[in-house]
Amino acid sequence: MIQPVAALIGALAGAIIGSFLATLILRWPQGRSVMRGRSACDGCGRTLTASDLVPMVSALLSGGRCRTCGARIDPLHGRVEAGCAIIGALALGFRPDPGGIGWMCGGWVLLTLAILDWRHFWLPDALTMPLAFLGLTLGLWSTDVILADRIIGAAIGYGLLLAIALGYRALRGRDGLGLGDAKLLGALGAWFGWQALPFILLIASSVGLAVMLVSGRARQATARVPLGTFLAGAALPGWLVASRLMM
Repeated sequence: MIQPVAALIGALAGAIIGSFLATLILRWPQGRSVMRGRSACDGCGRTLTASDLVPMVSALLSGGRCRTCGARIDPLHGRVEAGCAIIGALALGFRPDPGGIGWMCGGWVLLTLAILDWRHFWLPDALTMPLAFLGLTLGLWSTDVILADRIIGAAIGYGLLLAIALGYRALRGRDGLGLGDAKLLGALGAWFGWQALPFILLIASSVGLAVMLVSGRARQATARVPLGTFLAGAALPGWLVASRLMM
């Protein structure tokens, strides 16, 4: 049973963290600081007040536009805030303990990585490395995977995609797989153990191929695939499949 109070706390925390993460997703790839300077409208430069920064609520009340110049507010803000709120509510609502906090934090990082890779084909070390650390620490309370399997999973996940990336570069003379993907799979191995990696890769590659086919990008020889996005989305299903088969 979900605990309503814990779910509410998780949702509020998620909405607040989501506001920060949305700003990070928008600013970081542009080389703009997230920590310095107050939030301002991208259209007119007006410094936003506290009433403009209430997660989800402010955008709804203003119709998704700046109250001063009418410039459109990037809907990513509301989507990330809502996504993080849902993750927080489910994680803490079902697990009001350190395990739930682990799921909550891990989910927020995965969502951020998925969006960054989808938009910019970028999986920064500053997120993949903490995700791996969380898997080896708080993750011990979140999943019943023993530490040895997590360490092996981290090594295999990273080593497998690293070998593929280096092999492709040697054969084709150009990069075909980013090392960020290898680090992300290693981080997922730290969370879910080596047993889940084949299923995570199978689900991610299948969904990725389907998306590429539907979008028509599979016919483009130089089309880029945000593998990290699909790995992030396949993490939980892959672990659930592996857990069921190992029962």
